[in-house]
Amino acid sequence: MSGPELDGPRRNGVVQPGATSQEIYDGGMKVRREVLGAAHVDRANASKDSFTEDFQDMITRIAWGGIWTRPGISRQMRSAVTITAMVAHGHWEELAMHIRAAITNGLSRDEIKEILLQTAIYCGVPSANTAFKTAQQVFHSMDNEAMETAEMDDES
Repeated sequence: MSGPELDGPRRNGVVQPGATSQEIYDGGMKVRREVLGAAHVDRANASKDSFTEDFQDMITRIAWGGIWTRPGISRQMRSAVTITAMVAHGHWEELAMHIRAAITNGLSRDEIKEILLQTAIYCGVPSANTAFKTAQQVFHSMDNEAMETAEMDDES
């Protein structure tokens, strides 16, 4: 497969020939913060210790630096694929995090609903049932956060 978006120096995102491990890490951390939010990433980094530090480094470099920086598909498409994978494998906490990320990446609630309907067919109705409940809880939480922020803005 080729084309202007897959040829040339941007083909591999931040994983370019000669890229240092630090450059890949920094590129991954930038995308990770943009997609998941700085507060989430800061919490993950604050809770790392000598046991989890290598894992956090690995996901920043490989998942976020190596994959999420690639230009071949949009962040919306990456979110759709990730949501489907979380449903297929029953990773509900990760699903909640990636539903929030999908909103950040520009997917609408209706688009997320359609993705979850698709998962009912290919991942199973029981998994989709849990996924819908998870999404409903995420949206409820997001709505509450928005109302609290609006109330605080009104008070100031």
